[in-house]
Amino acid sequence: MLNSDDLINKVKVYNKFLNPETLAKAYDFAVKAHADQKRHSGDPYVIHPVAVADILTELKLDSATIATGLLHDTIEDTHATYNTIVKEFGTEVADLVDGVTKISVLENQANTSTKAENFRKLILATSKDIRVLLVKLADRLHNMRTIQAINNSEKKERIARETMEIYAPLADRMGMNRIRDELEDLSFGVLNTKAKQMIKDRLDNIKEKNLLSFKNLSEDFQNLLRTNNLQSKIYGREKTPFSIWRKIQKKRTSLELITDIMGFRIILNNVEDCYKALGIFHSKYNCIPGRFKDYISSPKINNYQSIHTSIIGPNKRPIEIQLRTMTMHEFAQRGIASHWQYKSSEKINSLTWKEYDWLADLVEILDKNENPEDFYEYTKLQMFQDNVFCFTPKGSVIKLPKDATPIDFAYAVHTQIGDTAIGCEINGKESPIQSVLRNGDMVKIITSRKVSPSLHWINSTKTGKARAAIRRYWQYRENKKTLKSKQYNTTLWISLPDLPGQLGDVTTLIGQNKMNISSVEMVEKTTNTINFRFNLIINDLKNFTNLISELKQKELKFKIIRHKNKKYAFFKRLFSGFKKN
Repeated sequence: MLNSDDLINKVKVYNKFLNPETLAKAYDFAVKAHADQKRHSGDPYVIHPVAVADILTELKLDSATIATGLLHDTIEDTHATYNTIVKEFGTEVADLVDGVTKISVLENQANTSTKAENFRKLILATSKDIRVLLVKLADRLHNMRTIQAINNSEKKERIARETMEIYAPLADRMGMNRIRDELEDLSFGVLNTKAKQMIKDRLDNIKEKNLLSFKNLSEDFQNLLRTNNLQSKIYGREKTPFSIWRKIQKKRTSLELITDIMGFRIILNNVEDCYKALGIFHSKYNCIPGRFKDYISSPKINNYQSIHTSIIGPNKRPIEIQLRTMTMHEFAQRGIASHWQYKSSEKINSLTWKEYDWLADLVEILDKNENPEDFYEYTKLQMFQDNVFCFTPKGSVIKLPKDATPIDFAYAVHTQIGDTAIGCEINGKESPIQSVLRNGDMVKIITSRKVSPSLHWINSTKTGKARAAIRRYWQYRENKKTLKSKQYNTTLWISLPDLPGQLGDVTTLIGQNKMNISSVEMVEKTTNTINFRFNLIINDLKNFTNLISELKQKELKFKIIRHKNKKYAFFKRLFSGFKKN
């Protein structure tokens, strides 16, 4: 376990604005708060928050986030409260700790809630500050590293599955490839232990056989680039057992036929050098058709950038090469955390960053009351698919998932465009609106205000935004239709004591039960009472029933007069009064 000084020194390396006293104070607070607690392994519990803080230093995050890593379990598991954290460390840290606590609480309720609902709550807890999710990812990473200490196999599998389906994809969406890979691989080890061990054994064997040739090839590449006046750093890259397993399942192939188990990651000074190096390798070696991907000019949806190509190297073996700048490499390792820059202070308004547009879209969907299942579907579609890039007639670039249609394109431009779309032109030719779009297509959407989006479109759309918008349109139509059909008028005659405030109390009661008053009339006044007639607009009978119950509890005299008979009922009451006199 890192001691306080070692942790502070790691942060000082990249953050000259660090206040060491704050971190030292948070460290000591965590040690004292968790003093009597143990982990499943029997180790002191404080090892966990210190390890989480250490992971956050590897991401080069600010001191408030690292302090949160140290304190993230204090509100949930110790005597400390939100107010305690505010008093000791300020509102910023307290809010972050509170956000992580809320996520932990929903995880503990996982058995009673659906996966979709938990994911919805996770996004809501994260939406105020992305650093909450970064701390939670570090928390989950260390828990997965130590998951074998849990004896309950059912609980272990639940945590691993949740990690695989929720936290690993979120890490990927934020560009944090290293953390994503480790989360996936650790989960894979729990969910399919035999498969992971089999692939690991085969990988170890391949590495052992090719270690020398790999080293020699690295030197050859270095010399080749140096001869062409390109400075570079070359690293070996190997796939994780889970990524290999996923490729085997997807392509229905064998381990021996996978070409990119091991490869090279080459870091160059700038973008121009990346393309120069690509030309050099393709001139020297035969490239493998269909294995070239330019993620520099067309980044992945998580903003990952790199050039991937595969060549036939010595001994006729396929070799994958990744070409990128150091900035691209930093992003590939740390994702959005790589954007933290400590030029003048630590203060960063994370919610203004363009990199969080996807999170803002998710929150917008939540604000429009999408059900959890639709929301979860939307998020998976947003996070897990490759991209195509298409253009509007004015030249704007629209990023869409692979196999997207003009319907997806229309909704990506604007919801109203999608709702009124009747056809399209692709590259100047009239085409079906459910056509599959390809990279570089220029798309023109033809609209008409006289049409509505078809529910059949949902099956052919690939973006969650389009599906959510179509469902929302028809849900609104149905709700409007239902509301209109259920609405009816009723007259309520009420006798009130002739005392101040009585009429106001009744009207308030009607409003609290969600009914509208179209008019109020004073019918007659006696020595002790005043009789009123309320004309009501009712949308839900339950509300009207509740109102009647509350009037009975208040012991008020009342009479329900059906709207169509109110005129005759009123006169009947008047005549009966005359007879009595």
